[in-house]
Amino acid sequence: MILVCGVLGDVMIELMCARLNYMGYEYFFLDEQRFPGEFNIHWSTRGRGVAGYVTSPSDRINLDDITGIYVRYVQYRDKRKRDGISDREEELIKAEYEASLINLFDAMPSVVINRARASISNDSKLYQQLLLSSFGFLTPKTLATTVPEQAAAFYETCRRRVIYKSLSGTRSIVRRLEDKDLPRLELVRNCPTQFQEIVDGVDIRVHTVGEEVFATELISQASDYRYAASTGDSLTARAIDIPPEVASACVRLTRSSGLMLSGIDLRRTTDDKYYCFEMNPSPGFIFYERATGQPISEAVAKLLRGGAKQPPS
Repeated sequence: MILVCGVLGDVMIELMCARLNYMGYEYFFLDEQRFPGEFNIHWSTRGRGVAGYVTSPSDRINLDDITGIYVRYVQYRDKRKRDGISDREEELIKAEYEASLINLFDAMPSVVINRARASISNDSKLYQQLLLSSFGFLTPKTLATTVPEQAAAFYETCRRRVIYKSLSGTRSIVRRLEDKDLPRLELVRNCPTQFQEIVDGVDIRVHTVGEEVFATELISQASDYRYAASTGDSLTARAIDIPPEVASACVRLTRSSGLMLSGIDLRRTTDDKYYCFEMNPSPGFIFYERATGQPISEAVAKLLRGGAKQPPS
C-alpha cells in the first residue's frame, strides 16, 4: 500500500494519484486539508519501528502495510476557525498538525519521498553550494550580502554579468542585474540577497529517482526558463543523456542528503563543463515529464511500491 499525502489541487498530487491508478498500484490518499477531522492518524513508536493506522471517512490502513509514502509538504490550508481562540493560537494549532505528519514520516522505515529532515540543505543556498562543490560540481562565483557597496563591486568584478535571487528555500525568480537596477541595491540592506556571476551555457534539469537519472535540456533566452512564457521568450525541452560521471554525482549528491527524489539544476558550457546551481528536494517534475515523455512519475511509483526499507534520517 502506498500513502499519498497532500492537498487536492496540487498538480503533483494529482499526477501521482493518476499514475498509481494507471499502473494499478494500491494507494491511500490522506487529504491534509481535512486532517485532522475526516482524516486521522494514530501512531506511536515501537522500538525502532512505528505502530498505528491512518483513517479516512471510508477506510483504514495499518502503518505496517505501507511500502512507500509520497508527500508534498504544503502550508496547512484548513480554513475552519475554532471558537474562542485567537488567530495566533489557530496558527500554532495548524503548525502542530503539520509537525505531527513530518515527525511520523521521518520515523517511518518505508520509502518516503521525501523526508522533511532530508530537505534541510535547501533552506540555506550557501550551505548547499558548499555541498555541491564537495561532489565535484563547478559552482558560479557567488556573493551573499546586505551591503549595497559589496553588491556593486561584485557587479563590476564580474564584468556586469550578474544575476540575483533569493537566499531562502522559497521559490523565487532569477533576474539579471542591469545598470538601471543599481540604485535599487540599497534595498539589500533590508534583505540578504544572493548574487552570482552569469555562466553561459545550456540549462539542464536532472531528476534522480533512487538510482535512475532523467535529464532534460532546456533552451531559452530567458534568465529563468521557468518563466519564459511570462516574459515572451521561447522554451524548448528535450530528453538527453549526460556523462556517466555527472549522472553518478547527481545520484550520490541526492543520496547523501537522504533524499529519494531530487531536481538538480545544471548548466553545460560550450567546453562541456557542468556547473551546478542547486538541488530541489520537492521537484515539480510534471512539466519535464510532459515535455519529454520521460517516465519520471512511473519511476517514482515503482520506488514507492517496491517496499525497500529506508532508514529514518
